[in-house]
Amino acid sequence: MILQRKSDLVGALASGLCLVHCAATPFIFVAQAGKSACCETVPVWWGVIDYLSIGISVFAVFGSAKTTTKQWMRYALWISWLTMLLVILNEKLAWTSLSEAFIYYPALALVILHLCNQKYCQCNENNCCITNQNETV
Repeated sequence: MILQRKSDLVGALASGLCLVHCAATPFIFVAQAGKSACCETVPVWWGVIDYLSIGISVFAVFGSAKTTTKQWMRYALWISWLTMLLVILNEKLAWTSLSEAFIYYPALALVILHLCNQKYCQCNENNCCITNQNETV
């Protein structure tokens, strides 16, 4: 119940931390390059952060999509999350060559969507989500 009420805050925070993680990674590799071979000494927990972000984000998107008053917001949240998942899996499994910067787009989209959803698309006392489930605008 608490996650549903705070899902936009949790989602924006998780996606924002994902952005920071992705931005910090090249700097950490450069700093380590002077000590040893680049990718041989990357801590396991650093790679786990990707999966942790996806795991937290899926629950946040689920909660936000369930309580939003806008149908398009549901689709936008899920599409952004799915894109972020695919980019992270592509990075780990090397399906195709993508720019490292590509991860910033879905992560930033999730931050913006969660913040917009929290401010403009949530139920209030006079506006029940159940009665607005069929709204398409």
